Amino acid sequence: MAERKLLVLFGSQTGTAQDTAERIGREAKRRHFQCRVEALDSYDVANLINELLVVFVCATTGQGDPPDNMKMFWRFLFRKNLPPGSLCQLDYAVLGLGDSSYPKFNFVAKKLHKRVLQLGGNPLLPVALGDDQHDLGPDAVVDPWLLALWDKILALYPLSPGLEIISPDVRLPPRYTLHYLAEDRPQPHGGPLQPTAPRAVPSELHPFAARMLSNQRVTAESHFQDVRLIEFDVTGSGITFRAGDVVMIQPQNCPEDVQQFCQLLRLDPDRRFVLKPTEPGTSLPALLPQPCTIRHLVTHYLDISCVPRRSFFELLSYFSTNELEREKLQEFSSAQGQEELYSYCNRPRRTTLEALWDFPHTTCAIPPEYLLDLIPRIRPRAFSIASSMLAHPDRIQILMAVVRYKTRLSKPRRGLCSTWLASLNPEQGDVRVPLWVKKGGMKFPDDPDTPVIMIGPGTGVAPFRAAIQERVAQGRRGNCLFFGCRQKSKDFYCQAEWEELVTKGFLTLFTAFSRDQEEKVYVQHRIQENRRLVWELLSSRNAHVYLAG
Repeated sequence: MAERKLLVLFGSQTGTAQDTAERIGREAKRRHFQCRVEALDSYDVANLINELLVVFVCATTGQGDPPDNMKMFWRFLFRKNLPPGSLCQLDYAVLGLGDSSYPKFNFVAKKLHKRVLQLGGNPLLPVALGDDQHDLGPDAVVDPWLLALWDKILALYPLSPGLEIISPDVRLPPRYTLHYLAEDRPQPHGGPLQPTAPRAVPSELHPFAARMLSNQRVTAESHFQDVRLIEFDVTGSGITFRAGDVVMIQPQNCPEDVQQFCQLLRLDPDRRFVLKPTEPGTSLPALLPQPCTIRHLVTHYLDISCVPRRSFFELLSYFSTNELEREKLQEFSSAQGQEELYSYCNRPRRTTLEALWDFPHTTCAIPPEYLLDLIPRIRPRAFSIASSMLAHPDRIQILMAVVRYKTRLSKPRRGLCSTWLASLNPEQGDVRVPLWVKKGGMKFPDDPDTPVIMIGPGTGVAPFRAAIQERVAQGRRGNCLFFGCRQKSKDFYCQAEWEELVTKGFLTLFTAFSRDQEEKVYVQHRIQENRRLVWELLSSRNAHVYLAG
């Protein structure tokens, strides 16, 4: 009998591909496979030549780019020196998750499928092209494709005699078991975020606890939108960056939500526990200290404010002691119930915490060790850096709109990260924020004589503030900025700074204040009015054009 081993590798940006990969992992366990689910960049790609059965699940981001957690794998796979037959023993399948409103729809999945084929892999099925634009989302493609996949896999690796597929009515064991510690055990000192001597350049696994220096509102109090200019001190972190780079910030849940969650689930926030993997080979969550308190887990790790996915309701249905609640949960996790789930969850942007409120009998029966299977971790948020190291050494500034909007639900929806950052007041003590820096997609010209035309309406101006500061510090003059907002008196960010640079001859500035006159005026109108200048810069001076929204 061939060993029944399956490897599921995912490349995920927002968590959808990871969620789908974990679903395949659960379905594999029901079919008695030994199954590992890993991010492509955590997997040692040199071992791929020894694998017999792999399912790849990958998203496409931006303009046909691979997600961050598969970039190293991607570079390795496209090396010219890989021998053509190196993956000839591999049976594989590729599931893509994309959005057909983008020109490079599922580009990464298609290219991966083709490349593994070139290297001698044997495809079990044609590549699956999940589409966010479909009424039922990617599941419209994923559900039937997975049924076909299991038919193929079970034909190659039949169940041992006497074994049956574990029925969907049976709950699978959790990924980790949770062991509470006796109350009288000595407490380790120190919270999660100690400003430590940096081991290496800060990264997602080792963020830097940066001190917040200022948190200033830059829109008029009467303006509908709250926008902040926030400054962090990164002295001693080893962080360096250029204009166009991005700062990643790891947010946390607010104390009120944490308290509500613990009450709903009848959890003592101060209880301490350690986690043990249920199966050998499963690694512990990298960002959780051991031992850990329930409060720390809920504050820093569990994304209780995200919109829950189908898999959340599926797992929840197993804990339900109440028939009505269980039926509803099963409907939400079925293929037929996806439209109803969309209008319950996605359309009104209902959070995980709010969904738990709606299923009170089920919620108080959730075993704590299933929390890490049930609720995804809080993802870091990306912000364009709005300052230059040449103008502000050891500092990072961001320009951030506080996300707040209404849906049909009575409570306004709030962005997790922006609401948390806006609530921090550096004047009331030492405020620390975990962050690290990533290369951005914008690169400004090295040649000092190349002019740049920057179009940055609203907070889209952030990366251009960094670029202008950098270029002015280098004595470069060809800076042309088109900035747009609603009203000159309310949301004209960095007005004094721009006007000073115009006076000194470093900046050509065109502004569009859409609501300051009868007819609306936007940046595109200003570009059209100044078409001669724009064309002159492009045609005879080889200008680069940048656009950020």
